[in-house]
Amino acid sequence: MSNLAEQVAKLHTPIDKALFRALSLVLGFYHVAMVMWDPELYSESIGGFNAVISPLLIWAICSSMVFGLGFKPRNWYWQVLFSPYFSLAILIYLTVLRFI
Repeated sequence: MSNLAEQVAKLHTPIDKALFRALSLVLGFYHVAMVMWDPELYSESIGGFNAVISPLLIWAICSSMVFGLGFKPRNWYWQVLFSPYFSLAILIYLTVLRFI
């Protein structure tokens, strides 16, 4: 692994715990289920699907699955792309929007 990849891996060390992995999977599966069950109701509850929310939702769900299943990318750019910090923040934000 390159030095940069090791540094990015060290940044992910505090969140690389079973509880956060489980939270990531649960949030990812929850949002997938809501989109699949009733997309119109889900869309209304989060403020609508648009050019920003839709790609972020898809990316956050994919990223949460990568992190939640324990896959650890080797290269730093994949580690940053699939960072649990970003995906969890987006999914938590959408969860809060859903219940407000």
